[in-house]
Amino acid sequence: MDSAVAGIISEAELDILCVNTIRFLSVDAVQKANSGHPGLPLGAAPMAYALWMRFLKHNPSNPEWFDRDRFVLSAGHGSMLLYSLLHLTGYNLSMEEIKSFRQWGSVTPGHPERNLTPGVETTTGPLGQGFGNGVGMATAEAHLAARYNRTGFNIINHYTYGIVSDGDLMEGVSSEAASLAGHLKLGKLIYLYDNNRVSLSSSTGLMFTEDIRKRFDSYGWHTEFVEDGNDIEAVGDAIMRGKGEAYRPSLIIVRTHIGWGSPHKQDTFEAHGSPLGDEEVRLTKENLGWPVEPPFHIPQAVKVRFRTAIEEGKREEGRWKTLFAEYARSFPEPAGELRRIINNELPEGWDSGIPSFPPDEKGMATRVASGFALNAIAKKLPNLIGGSADLDPSTYTALKGLGDFESPAQDIKDTQGSAGGGFGYSGRNIHFGVREHSMGSIVNGLAAHGGIIPFGATFLIFSDYMRPPIRLSALMGLHAIYVFTHDSIGLGEDGPTHQPVEHLPGLRAVPGLIVIRPCDANETAIAWKVAIEEKKRPVALILSRQNVPTLDRKGSGYGPAEGLRKGGYVLADAADNNPEVILIASGSEVRLILEARKRLLLENIRARAVSLPSWTLFEAQTKEYRDSVLLPSVDARLAVEAASPLGWERYAGSKGDIIGVAEFGASGPGSVVLKEYGFTVDNVFNRAKALIKEKKG
Repeated sequence: MDSAVAGIISEAELDILCVNTIRFLSVDAVQKANSGHPGLPLGAAPMAYALWMRFLKHNPSNPEWFDRDRFVLSAGHGSMLLYSLLHLTGYNLSMEEIKSFRQWGSVTPGHPERNLTPGVETTTGPLGQGFGNGVGMATAEAHLAARYNRTGFNIINHYTYGIVSDGDLMEGVSSEAASLAGHLKLGKLIYLYDNNRVSLSSSTGLMFTEDIRKRFDSYGWHTEFVEDGNDIEAVGDAIMRGKGEAYRPSLIIVRTHIGWGSPHKQDTFEAHGSPLGDEEVRLTKENLGWPVEPPFHIPQAVKVRFRTAIEEGKREEGRWKTLFAEYARSFPEPAGELRRIINNELPEGWDSGIPSFPPDEKGMATRVASGFALNAIAKKLPNLIGGSADLDPSTYTALKGLGDFESPAQDIKDTQGSAGGGFGYSGRNIHFGVREHSMGSIVNGLAAHGGIIPFGATFLIFSDYMRPPIRLSALMGLHAIYVFTHDSIGLGEDGPTHQPVEHLPGLRAVPGLIVIRPCDANETAIAWKVAIEEKKRPVALILSRQNVPTLDRKGSGYGPAEGLRKGGYVLADAADNNPEVILIASGSEVRLILEARKRLLLENIRARAVSLPSWTLFEAQTKEYRDSVLLPSVDARLAVEAASPLGWERYAGSKGDIIGVAEFGASGPGSVVLKEYGFTVDNVFNRAKALIKEKKG
């Protein structure tokens, strides 16, 4: 029997041995890769060990167990700390993968990636994003617990923990998210702050000297300070006190030393983002009493200690399953509903209430149609939750009668939420405030937690403030929905500061993000169906402020709105499906190409009108289908969209033309601004005729 197991060494000595194993697995992996960040694992290993081995509820044999605690390494550059913990506690992460850190094809990439490495909850690395994700996860836990728990049956009962760094707390997104978390009183959110006072390029004394504790006190957080980051007991005591806080999230400030134990690099920025070097690795191991050889050494006593997490995790999940079975017998309806949302299933008939809109020349803004569709869906999907960046009246995203997500301890008697009253944590309208960046990262956390279909809404122009989380949601394949209204220069009087121009091509450039710009109310309803059904990719709905006609799909022979599912479809065709010119548009400009087509037909010019609301969905179709919509034999093509023309050349072709916006907009009534920028039936008609004339030459 191993000497430690036999009790020859003390528990304290075994703790130190375990901590040093984490440290040097990380250091050896970084050194072998000749790339990475050794400083954080060396300094933060003790507090990570205290959290993982004394508090974290998880099952390495089933990383997807729903009632597990969530752990977020917001300081994702210290990824080897997390990989070491995952390997040691028995996740399906082999030593070969540890040795393949940062290599092509490995599941141990430079920064943690969800859906790649077992046990990684969220993709982190862009600093501050993990902080916001954790707030979203804690929000999800609070909501689901409020909705489904019953007396004696705490079916949803877990914590969200994280390690955050100086860099995370410098980023503005963490301030936004921390402010909201404090207001919402998310007591089951506990962050350990790796306060090593060193950033990538210097001491933080050159740029970051605020009183973090006072800052978080002012946000309404519970704060602790642990003077010695190597004091495992002190860290554990602080975590325990944090768990005693029912209605305050906790920030535990742990004074650590980057590159702990390195004779020449401890407490220097040189330990942050570069390997220590062979000689410094040797000296560090000797300094901490660790064998220089072999690398990747794991003492048997350490392996035994860490692998207790496997059996403990199985017991925890087993107890939960037993409790859930009793819960299902006592409360079959909520249990069935919870089981369904855990499995990410949609109930039968979930879309039966989505309205079908009658033809209407005046029509409605697609943001208004979106509001009708969203509220119809919300009645059938209890896990559809979200809100806006203080813009519900403008984005039409308030879930009517479904309450505001607020702490039950919050004094909200003087509030006037757009949803009409507070339901505590069971409310489904999240008031993010004017915090677009954290809204995006919190929405990602809600989606990553599971059991929630989240949405966040703002004006399209302000998608700029949430580009990082949008990109990360696509990278993670999250089921997140972004509602962006006021989609063009057509919003009018607010002028160029609020008129998006480059945003559509920017969003379309994000791999894996489905961007949909519907042309009328019925396309908008279908777009919402796509957004709900698309479980492995985020969706951005791009909606108009101004009214657009609701097309007469039957009486005028226009193609059905279901064509949106394919991204693009023939809306109106020439006789014998033999057009001379193809007019292509998305959103509010579809009306223009339909009217221009009618005028072209009066001059015996055969024209096809194509609605192209989603490039991503269209490109996913077969070449045969795409060619049937945009006939290769017709090179006279005109694309029309009130946005930057960038990218439209792929559909207009080298011999086609594009009507777009190549400069910032201007202040004025929306109809006037659109006219001045050439978005008129006359201009579309004349540009199409010019293409035909040029072709006939």
